[in-house]
Amino acid sequence: MRAHLARVDAVIVQAVIAGALSFSHLHDLASAAGQGGWKAWAYPVSVDLLLVAAWRRMRQAQRAGQAAGGPRLWFLVALAASLGANVATAGLLDLDHVPASLRVVVAGWPAIAFFGGTLLAHTPHGDTEAPAAPDASAPSTDAHEERPPAPAAVDTADRDALPAPSTDPEPAPETAAEPVAMPVPVPVPAPVPAVALPPALVDRVRALADEQRSTTGRPADPDAVRARLGLPPSMTASVAAHL
Repeated sequence: MRAHLARVDAVIVQAVIAGALSFSHLHDLASAAGQGGWKAWAYPVSVDLLLVAAWRRMRQAQRAGQAAGGPRLWFLVALAASLGANVATAGLLDLDHVPASLRVVVAGWPAIAFFGGTLLAHTPHGDTEAPAAPDASAPSTDAHEERPPAPAAVDTADRDALPAPSTDPEPAPETAAEPVAMPVPVPVPAPVPAVALPPALVDRVRALADEQRSTTGRPADPDAVRARLGLPPSMTASVAAHL
């Protein structure tokens, strides 16, 4: 246990030292490229965070069996930025006279890092387990259905000892007489007494009846006359009484 802790502590110490050196190199390069003040300290943070985030997304996708092309691309971009800054500050670049092209790259890095971080944040996590595939070795109940057992073979001697089948027709089973359904009388609605119409309305009914008879040549329909007068359906009998 102590040996394991010693190895872990050594790895952490080595990672902290390497990270501090890389952080310092990125800060020096950003400061030399014209990004002074707090911005020079924000550049190494963005590079290292993008590197770590891309590495985690790449490992998650690999464990889930998914494609890790996007996280791997951003991991290589962040790694190239970190390695480029460390190599450039090793004496290969005059920090007092930084080329204009490098200034453009340093100035455009925040947009690149923001775009990469946004894509990594919206990448589906690979932690969700895929649905388990059906076991091919498990017996299928659909393919192998239970078959009824075959009838046992009967020997010749036993077959002769069996009684011969009777040829007499079996009596038909007696069927109970079904009860005859009695017809149910349908109730006849009582006739609605006709309502007496006022004389003026009677004249109007007869005028409409004569008009329809002269137009169509057929007797007037009480329901049609009642509808033209705007009377309720219950007044049809009263209208028919005066036609």
